[in-house]
Amino acid sequence: MFPKKQRQAAGADTEPSGSRKRGRQDAEVAPGVESLSEAVKQARRRAALSVREFKFNKKRVRLLSQESHLQDGALGILYWMSRDQRVQDNWAFLYAQRLALKQQLPLHVCFCLVPKFLDATIRHFGFLLKGLQEVAEECGELGIPFHLLQGYAKDVLPAFVTRHGIGGVVTDFSPLRVPLQWVEDVKERLPQGVPLVQVDAHNIVPCWVASNKQEYGARTIRPKIHAQLPEFLTEFPPIIQHPFPAAAPAQPIDWDACYAGLEVDRTVPEVKWATPGTAAGLAVLQAFVARRLPGYSEYRNNPNKAALSNLSPWFHFGQVSVQRAVLEVQKSRDRHRESVNSFVEEAVIRRELADNFCFYNKSYDQLEGAHDWARDTLILHARDKREYLYDLQQLEEGKTHDQLWNAAQIQMVREGKMHGFLRMYWAKKILEWTRSPEDALRFAIYLNDRFELDGRDPNGYGFPIPEIKLAPLYFGPGPYWPARQAQAAHSRTDLPSPTQLPHSTIPLAPAAREGAGTRGGAGQPDGDPSLCWAERNVFGKIRYMNYAGCKRKFNVGQFEHKYRP
Repeated sequence: MFPKKQRQAAGADTEPSGSRKRGRQDAEVAPGVESLSEAVKQARRRAALSVREFKFNKKRVRLLSQESHLQDGALGILYWMSRDQRVQDNWAFLYAQRLALKQQLPLHVCFCLVPKFLDATIRHFGFLLKGLQEVAEECGELGIPFHLLQGYAKDVLPAFVTRHGIGGVVTDFSPLRVPLQWVEDVKERLPQGVPLVQVDAHNIVPCWVASNKQEYGARTIRPKIHAQLPEFLTEFPPIIQHPFPAAAPAQPIDWDACYAGLEVDRTVPEVKWATPGTAAGLAVLQAFVARRLPGYSEYRNNPNKAALSNLSPWFHFGQVSVQRAVLEVQKSRDRHRESVNSFVEEAVIRRELADNFCFYNKSYDQLEGAHDWARDTLILHARDKREYLYDLQQLEEGKTHDQLWNAAQIQMVREGKMHGFLRMYWAKKILEWTRSPEDALRFAIYLNDRFELDGRDPNGYGFPIPEIKLAPLYFGPGPYWPARQAQAAHSRTDLPSPTQLPHSTIPLAPAAREGAGTRGGAGQPDGDPSLCWAERNVFGKIRYMNYAGCKRKFNVGQFEHKYRP
């Protein structure tokens, strides 16, 4: 999109083949089995020697600035990394290298580290910084300077562009309000004549390509995405050793000083079960495909079974590409078709539906963002008498009368991840036990963003979840809000499967985000929500859940025992 003219192509090289330090999850890979990291490295090389020889789909890119061409005298191309914190399998990084190779220019990568971000704690920033250390190391091996700029992008990025003679800036895409504003602020402050483009490196089908409007639910976006998957669900070419070195190396990064300088809550500790970084994330993916995928469809809604992918932290921080995960999972389709279909539905349809909702609905985290019927029924019942009322502190400490709810909250606090099935129950009870829908929304967002490793994610705001008109599982914007609860699971097994429904284009079982099930049962017929669920006190027409229903689904006592106070 930038180049005014193309120069002679540079010679292609390959990505480094040396072994890299890997996370604790490598222990899950059986001895003698080729690591996924090595296997995908070979797959990239088969796709193309470099992005220079690869047919890059320009639909992934959108021009943000008025200027569209590189100016003469440019000294480099910059990839401003933000949401997608990885080197390989990153369409934004690839596009930036493509431009740099065509123009025979150095390539720089920068990340702007803000001192605080919404309700993120040291649990989240620690995961982010450790992942970025791996990115910096890999960039160094590839001859690509990685710059960690401390401060808000609008204050530090334009000066970096001027100082290094950057001719064009490429950034990745997030549909959320704050990152979108960061991009707008940078666009206004970039030196005149420097073009800025954005590449959706998070979704398989780019958000602005999948749909040009807010979709009503999974049933409306599903056929649009399926129609375009053959075009976009492709193998990646590699990021290669960059042949045009920068005039000066990147400044050394004092990671300890960066960690110490964060202005965040340090009382929420980092978790031990999840090792940050792409290497560790790929090892988790490999273990999931080998061990948990076979039982995924049958057991993913049982909190006592190890059936989930557990990839949501790596997806959220962009350390593992969802597209890579889908490419690997699909290789097992002949052996585990139902599980593969379920995972693909949640990883593609549900995730991209969440991005669609947040991108086109500016009130995605407010009650005003809900569909009219959901908002109206909640307002109508806002003053209904509650049998129990809890404040935020009581909820945060898991001190309610409901031991299952307490156990779910304790799991989230301890592990940074609540099982998907229980997210739905957890969210509904917050609505039932707080003074208003607005309080419920505020409390749930705060708790999710404070403790969940994948908090502050589109999947956690309003998720316009499946067949929303008739299966309202959550309360508020989604309108299954909050889709932090969107990791909720099937709670009705008596409903028809998607293969029995006319709107399913291929046999996929609806699911929620990274490893849960769906929010309303295995696909439900279209219709008015008021015809599906009886109107209740507090909930109105929002679907109700109770403790007795959970007891019919799994061994509640076993879960409560595991997560005792």
